[in-house]
Amino acid sequence: MTNIPPEMKKRYEEAKRLIETSNDIKIYSHTDCDGISSGAILSGILKKIGKKDFGIEIVNLDVLENVPIEHELTIFSDLGSGQPVDKNATEDSKILILDHHPPLRDINYCDTVDYTYLEINPIFHGIDGSQEICGGGLCYLLAKEFGFKDLSWIGILAAIGDIQNGKTGRLEGLNRTIIKDAEEEGLLKVIQNDLSLYGRQTRPLFVALSYFSDVILEITNDQNKALDLLKRLDINTRNPENDTSIRACDLSQEDKFKLIKELINMITRAIPSRYAIHAPKLVMGESYEFANEEKYTFLRDASEFSTAMNACVRNERPEVALKLLDLTIKRNEIINENNLSMDIESNRAVVLDELAEISKDHRYYLRTNVEEIGKSKPIIQKKNLQYFDGDGIRSNVVGTIAGMSLSHGDWRKPMIAFTQVSEENEDLKISLRCSKLLAYDGVHFGSIIREVAQNLGGNGGGHDVACGAYIPKEKRDEFINSMNEKLEGKLVLD
Repeated sequence: MTNIPPEMKKRYEEAKRLIETSNDIKIYSHTDCDGISSGAILSGILKKIGKKDFGIEIVNLDVLENVPIEHELTIFSDLGSGQPVDKNATEDSKILILDHHPPLRDINYCDTVDYTYLEINPIFHGIDGSQEICGGGLCYLLAKEFGFKDLSWIGILAAIGDIQNGKTGRLEGLNRTIIKDAEEEGLLKVIQNDLSLYGRQTRPLFVALSYFSDVILEITNDQNKALDLLKRLDINTRNPENDTSIRACDLSQEDKFKLIKELINMITRAIPSRYAIHAPKLVMGESYEFANEEKYTFLRDASEFSTAMNACVRNERPEVALKLLDLTIKRNEIINENNLSMDIESNRAVVLDELAEISKDHRYYLRTNVEEIGKSKPIIQKKNLQYFDGDGIRSNVVGTIAGMSLSHGDWRKPMIAFTQVSEENEDLKISLRCSKLLAYDGVHFGSIIREVAQNLGGNGGGHDVACGAYIPKEKRDEFINSMNEKLEGKLVLD
């Protein structure tokens, strides 16, 4: 378990003083699960210490250069390090940044300006911001400075939403400290050596298996074959306790290992031998459950919960996600005191109904667009990548659709999709998704896409398996060709 470096701890102490001595506070946070979680933690801190005059806004990165610095204290969470957010600062400004992305400024930048500027970024302290802690985790460590360890579970939600467990199948680094806090608070249950399938709580096991797409197997997109696999392994497909289709979370350890072993064998047969060592990481890892949430609901599983948070953002309803997190904070406080509040339960039920409608519309939108991939939107194969024209797809979900389309393409290559940024902006939003195996092989697509986009007058970046870029629309073909060239020799195609 990683400890907070002393210099970083000093910065947290300073951040605590900044908040305690400020009354007019504005929070800007990022448009994804990590950003929503970061904002919810900061809001939770301010409410707990009695601050009433504060606001929160969930924003895209492209607005930050011109964001007004007009409040006593402006806080940027899960963004700000990579943008000139202090452009409009005056000598009376106070700015606090809690971000894990690569910083534009160095750790001593605060000494060069005539206003109060404090940036907390793990990269300053030799900590990997892509795997060891995310924006929500950084905000939780600030909450911990105040003594609010009950907000630790949101730090875990943020980390899973940010795919911080993507490489090893488990959370690492400072994230382990947050896990320990959440477990001690009775808010988190960690399931080790678990079957890594999305939909552990809500999807029948055979359905979850059919969505496996890191490597295309015979069960991929075929629920009947997935069901046959379970029967062949003598795994009960019904839950005897409630006579429903068995979920991954219901599996006994014996059946779990039986299925994991078979999936590893299937994957190993389907991939080049050099990848075989990585096969277990595709199907086995840690799972994280929120202990106060009901079993068989999306709220119980961190991965499913994070998807719901993203659905709110993608459908421009971040206030629903923030409201749910706020009510859940209050609910956990009451449960910890062995009480129950009908007001909180009923208010949360209303928000969950709203979220159900958002998620239903979100799934329909994704499904109808994915169905067009390979039809009206054919997948074009290049030597080292594959792509489709996502014209008409909203830019804030084109990455999700690219990821879902991997099961219809060649898993050995990254899938790239592009679409117009917005009705007002004709530039292109580029999204890339790929199998985890390509990242295990050492390819960091986020770094590559950033370099290519910048060479074409755009910008980009992101994770090794999920990243994106913005480029001028006339540079589309040049981008595809340049990416294809950059990937030459980096992929194992045979």
